[in-house]
Amino acid sequence: MENKDYSKELIETAHRICTAGKGILAADESPASVVKKFNGIGLENSAENRRRYREMLLTTPGIEQYISGVIFQEETAKQATKDGVNFLQYVANLGIVPGIKVDKGLGILDNGKEENFTKGLEALPAMAAEFYALGCRFAKWRAVLKIGDGCPTDLSISENATGLAKYALICQQNGLVPIVEPEILSDGPHSAEECQKVTEKVLSAVFKALADHKILLEGCLLKPNMISYGSEHPNKKNNNIVEEAVRTVRALSRTVPPALTGITVFI
Repeated sequence: MENKDYSKELIETAHRICTAGKGILAADESPASVVKKFNGIGLENSAENRRRYREMLLTTPGIEQYISGVIFQEETAKQATKDGVNFLQYVANLGIVPGIKVDKGLGILDNGKEENFTKGLEALPAMAAEFYALGCRFAKWRAVLKIGDGCPTDLSISENATGLAKYALICQQNGLVPIVEPEILSDGPHSAEECQKVTEKVLSAVFKALADHKILLEGCLLKPNMISYGSEHPNKKNNNIVEEAVRTVRALSRTVPPALTGITVFI
C-alpha cells in the first residue's frame, strides 16, 4: 500500500510552528528526569503530580499568544486536565500544535570513544502512526555529539546524521514534521572557533543525509546548538554573547539550505 502524501500538511504545520513572535514549549521531561524539579520542592514524583504540573503549564492564561507548539512526552500525551480533556486536544483547541518526543535515549558507539547514537528507530514507525492518530503533528529527536580527544569521529558524525535522516523520513511518512536536533555538547575546554568548525561539519553531514533520504525541507525544522566556548574554556566566564551569536549565524548561513522552513533554538 502506497504511503499517503502529507506534503501540504507538513508544510502548513511547519509554518504554524514558526509563527513570528511565538516559541515552542518543551514539556517532554521523562518521569525519571522530572524528579529533580520535584525533589527541590519536596513533591512526590507520581503520575498524578506530573499530570498536575503539566496542567499548570498548559492552562496558563493567554499561553496561545506566545506558544506555537508543545512537545509532549509519551505519558503526558495520554494524560488529561482535571476536567477530562486530553492535553493534546486541549492545546489544539487553543491553536497550539501538539508534538511528541520520539527518541528512546542514547546508546554508546562501539569505537572506544564513548560517543553516542540515538536509540528508537525500530519502534518509530508504529509510534509515529500512533501519535499522529492521537493528534500530534510534529516530533523531536535528539542526537548528541561531543568535542575533544578526536571527537566527533567520522563514525559518530555519519551514524548520527543517518539516524536523524531516517527519523525525519519516518516522521514525514506518517504526517509528523520532524525537528532535527544534532547537538554539539558544550562540555570541555574547546574554543568557540573549534565549536563552529565542528558544528559546520556536522550540519553539512546532516543536510547531506536529509537530501539522500529525500526529506521535504519545507516540512522540516532544525534545532541546532549555539556556537559557544566549552564549559572549561578560560573565556567561558566572559561576556561572549555577540561573538557566539555571530558565529552561530555564520555557521547556519554556511550550511542550512534556504528551503528549510525554520530554525528553533531551545533556551
